[in-house]
Amino acid sequence: MALVINSNFASPLANAEYPKALEATAEGFVARVCNGITGLNLAVTVLLLLIAYDQFKYVWNKGSIVGPAWKMPFIGPFLSSVNPKMDEYKAKWASGDLSCVSVFHKFVVIASSRDMARKVFNSPMFVKPCVVDVAYKLLRPTNWVFLDGRAHVDYRKGLNGLFTRQALETYLPGQEEVYDRYFSRFIEISQHENGGKPIPYMPIFRELMCAVSCRTFVGHYMSDAAVKKIADDYYKITAALELVNFPVIIPFTKTWYGKKAADMVLDEFTICAAKCKARMAVGGNVTCIMDGWVRSMYNSQKYREKVAKGIAVDEKEKPPMLLREFSDYEIAQTIFTFLFASQDATSSAATWLFQLMADRPEILDRVREENLAVRNGDKNQRFSMDTLEKMTYTRAVVKETLRYRPPVIMVPYVAKRSFPVTDSYTAPKGSMVVPSVWPALHDPEVYPNPDFFDPERWISGDAEKAVKNWLVFGTGPHYCLGQIYAQLNLMAMIGKASMHLNWEHHVTPKSEDIKVFATIFPMDDLPLVFSERK
Repeated sequence: MALVINSNFASPLANAEYPKALEATAEGFVARVCNGITGLNLAVTVLLLLIAYDQFKYVWNKGSIVGPAWKMPFIGPFLSSVNPKMDEYKAKWASGDLSCVSVFHKFVVIASSRDMARKVFNSPMFVKPCVVDVAYKLLRPTNWVFLDGRAHVDYRKGLNGLFTRQALETYLPGQEEVYDRYFSRFIEISQHENGGKPIPYMPIFRELMCAVSCRTFVGHYMSDAAVKKIADDYYKITAALELVNFPVIIPFTKTWYGKKAADMVLDEFTICAAKCKARMAVGGNVTCIMDGWVRSMYNSQKYREKVAKGIAVDEKEKPPMLLREFSDYEIAQTIFTFLFASQDATSSAATWLFQLMADRPEILDRVREENLAVRNGDKNQRFSMDTLEKMTYTRAVVKETLRYRPPVIMVPYVAKRSFPVTDSYTAPKGSMVVPSVWPALHDPEVYPNPDFFDPERWISGDAEKAVKNWLVFGTGPHYCLGQIYAQLNLMAMIGKASMHLNWEHHVTPKSEDIKVFATIFPMDDLPLVFSERK
């Protein structure tokens, strides 16, 4: 018995051969599993996991607000958004105060009601303007529009002086010079180049407004040829900055062409800044926004030098805002943002103004009568602030145009942190939060019969009292600096045109349909014929 026990009773764990056998068994199992997995199987598994994660993240972010129950994997509604439809935007706004979509990696919350839109505009602690991903590459990440908090506030203060009443009057001669040239060009195009036949004028209005903006911003530092080049190529920048676009720059795509155009614009404005500094340094007079800004820099520099030398300086000599000297490139970046803010918006407003006046001759007649009256019957009297400020009806026409067909229908922001938009919904950090402008401007409780064009609502009606609904230029810390300039410019344009031009709109079935291209335009691009008014 002892022999049997001693020779056979041994634990398998004490057997040196057992681990090797176990290892071999495990290796065989892993090998069989690995041999059963092909590259295709692995790819499909990973793809399904990514799709599941994409759907879960969308549903989680969506929470309780209105939106599709699920999203097309990864791209979302990108394909349908390549050619956005105004009716689809209206349906989205009507679906609820808050709604959402998810495109590529970006979750988008749409604030449709006036109160939701105002909350976004007025929540700088939670959101900041973001435009779209590629905007940082086109406008440059160091651009002042991407500053936040105190830095943004301080930078804006240094620009406020460029839009005072006195400053705006300084820019009027340059603007009227452009209108004189282009109005003559309109007649040449219609009567001589096209034999009195209608052609789409929307692209020509884009060129006109680009020329007016460039003359206002940089005066004569830029040649007419450069202005024409910017006007022609700016379309590519607009296309690159559409709300839905590829998030990265890929050669020969919209964003790629937009980047090349933006580089060209910045180069031109940088050259202008150098010329401006040289002229202002020898005491040149102020004729444009760039002049005014550089003059303020030099005045600030002189004041600091006197203080540093211990020279007594009268308080009246102290500039209202002490500025540092900005580099040529920094100046170019800022002027580029002015063009970015004005070009598409004013082009849209100008296009609609000419269409609305052509289709409503009784309103155009009143604009013409008022503009002649404030000039004492002299249609050749030049622009002045006193004259523009007397144009009550023309101002009402411009404001009603901006309400009826607001150039900017939404303004993208990004959530810097989780943003409690309502008590029941919080927009996640990094999401795009988009306040919409159109619904507030077409609210029937505030603007009776909102789809009817009625300038009288700004004179005898209550439209002026509806300040909370007037979101054309935004509100809050990022409201449009140039809102007074923009309205006066449009008043000057349509007023002068009413006295010097006749124009006929050749209405098409698409004339009242709205094309969305960053801003909004008539779907048929407004076929017109111009002639000289005798």
